[in-house]
Amino acid sequence: MTEVFLSELMNMFKDYEDAYHALYQLNTYNQDEINKIYHIIKNSLIETKSLSPTQTLKTIWGILPYNMKYFKSYKEIFKKIYDDYHPILSQIDIQDISYVLWSDLTDEHGISLSEKFNFQIITQKNKNYSLDFLEYNNNIYRLIVDDDIKSFIFFVEREGFIPKQVLDSDLYPSESNSLLELCCYYGSVNCFKILITKFHSEITQKCLQYSFLGGNADIMNECLKEQDPDDTCMEYAIISHNIDFVSFLINEFELEINLTSCTKFHNFQALIVYLDQTKDINGCFVHSLLLDLSPIYQYFFWSGADINAHDEKGTTALQAAIYMNNTDAIEFLISNGVEINAKDNAGNTYLHLVAFRKNINLAKFLISHGAEINAKNNDRSTPLHVAAFQNCLDLSELFILHGAEINAKNVDGWTALHAAAYQNGKETAELLISHGAEINSKNNDGSTPLHLTAYQKSTETAELLILHNADINAEDNSKRLPLHYAATYNSKNIGKLLISYGSKINANSIEGYTPLHLAAMLDSKDMAKLLILHGAEINTKCCNGHTALHIAAENNSIETSKLLILHGAEINAKGNDGYTALHVAAENNSIETAELLILNGAEINIINKNGQIPLHLSIIKNNINMSNILISHGADINAKMDDETPFNFAVNNKLNDIVELLISHGAPISFNDV
Repeated sequence: MTEVFLSELMNMFKDYEDAYHALYQLNTYNQDEINKIYHIIKNSLIETKSLSPTQTLKTIWGILPYNMKYFKSYKEIFKKIYDDYHPILSQIDIQDISYVLWSDLTDEHGISLSEKFNFQIITQKNKNYSLDFLEYNNNIYRLIVDDDIKSFIFFVEREGFIPKQVLDSDLYPSESNSLLELCCYYGSVNCFKILITKFHSEITQKCLQYSFLGGNADIMNECLKEQDPDDTCMEYAIISHNIDFVSFLINEFELEINLTSCTKFHNFQALIVYLDQTKDINGCFVHSLLLDLSPIYQYFFWSGADINAHDEKGTTALQAAIYMNNTDAIEFLISNGVEINAKDNAGNTYLHLVAFRKNINLAKFLISHGAEINAKNNDRSTPLHVAAFQNCLDLSELFILHGAEINAKNVDGWTALHAAAYQNGKETAELLISHGAEINSKNNDGSTPLHLTAYQKSTETAELLILHNADINAEDNSKRLPLHYAATYNSKNIGKLLISYGSKINANSIEGYTPLHLAAMLDSKDMAKLLILHGAEINTKCCNGHTALHIAAENNSIETSKLLILHGAEINAKGNDGYTALHVAAENNSIETAELLILNGAEINIINKNGQIPLHLSIIKNNINMSNILISHGADINAKMDDETPFNFAVNNKLNDIVELLISHGAPISFNDV
């Protein structure tokens, strides 16, 4: 690339680059400066439609973890954008932005966003978004932010100071950070020097990485003495929008610029440096579509870029345009001969991609230009499979109208009807059935669409399938009926529906499991109750002779265990191995179930076919609490298995806690045991 070419590019997009540079390098609390930056963003990005207001809000949240020092300034710009434009934010939009930025805002109708999107605040509560470390001036983290050396020295010299303490917060690139790492992140060189000289704090790889965000040369040089730069250092240099750091890593350490980082973090200058270094105009062409700058991709194309070029992940320019929903770019690429049925590394065509994104207008456009309706990706899924998985009726209808194969199967043997049934897409399922979808088609596991309705408790779709003659008692490869699936996933309403249409209550799978066995396994209390109410056999046994109570005990399914006992389950029934439910509970440390069994008359010292009582099994598994419960209820601490008492076994296997427990309960000690 000539210098003239590169210079033209930089001049062409100077306003764009300056706006992002100001946003990423924001370093002021001054109100006039903040207003100035806001107007640059507004005039160069939003008003030019390079970014929508919603995209700009998301961009601010994307930047924030890398420049938390100026949180309040970013929040103020965020508020100005929202108050000026009042973009309509969807649940999907809002879940991509932490509530710390929007919780105190109100929409154009005066409704608090906290009230409007309360669910998103609740779902984000598992994240540590506390701002206490920024708000309180007397904590060590705030002192580091401000590089307040005088107060910092006073703080670290106090009794009880912990130099190895860490700050846990989801507001940083890494969740847990040491004090020294925070110094590097904020560029707080004075606090940094105190920690490495007075406390010999470890300079970690993260310290070096963060130094490219903090931007302090002295810190960076100290870190380089201990660590070698890596790809994350380059990524952070790109994020910092400091082209000197980027060039330094290229020239001194031969690190490569990552194009994805350039586009993700809007660093056009770094992309130009990459182009100058590599001459990879095709890669820049593909990634320029992700920058969503209309003239630039055309500039690269007319300068010789291959319109069908792809990056190392198989992404093409058209895929990038689809991702950005850039219809102008899509039309430009298609009109200039892009290969309409090209596939990415996963085998997806462009039609697959628009189906994933539920974009019917783009789908129509691609089909009108020759997109293959029945193209299969690496999983052998067609666009119709994708539309059905996405529960997108309009797209499914469009694909069928243009000749989609209704009963095509993917690599797992799923048809589009399987997908619709799984996702509770009743209307999509109805459409597919009306066009000849096979109701009882089986996937590779032998599951019909009716089986799959149980996963998501898709009752309406299940009823639709049954009304169209779905086989109520169809067996999968393990001879499990749809009712077995309903029991497994506690799909009570589907279970009720299946039973009302004549499903076999006591049908056995290959393993001999009835639906009640599976309800016990997963503690599906509601389904267990329903099955019992409709005549399920309480004490029927599976292939190994275990009853539903055995299975409930194995999985500590306490609620189902109570239900089974209430309806007459045999407490001391034995399996083929002679195990009672208490044996099973003891072996699997199902403490609550064991206590329930004992309370309801389980025999404490009953033996299995190996001559073991439940206590033996709990000791073998080194289950100290279970052993204590059994002994407290009368388990024989002298009962032998293979000529060993529990005490002998515990000593020989160095189960010290068990040994102490047995001694405390009076186990006899012989000289040979010592």
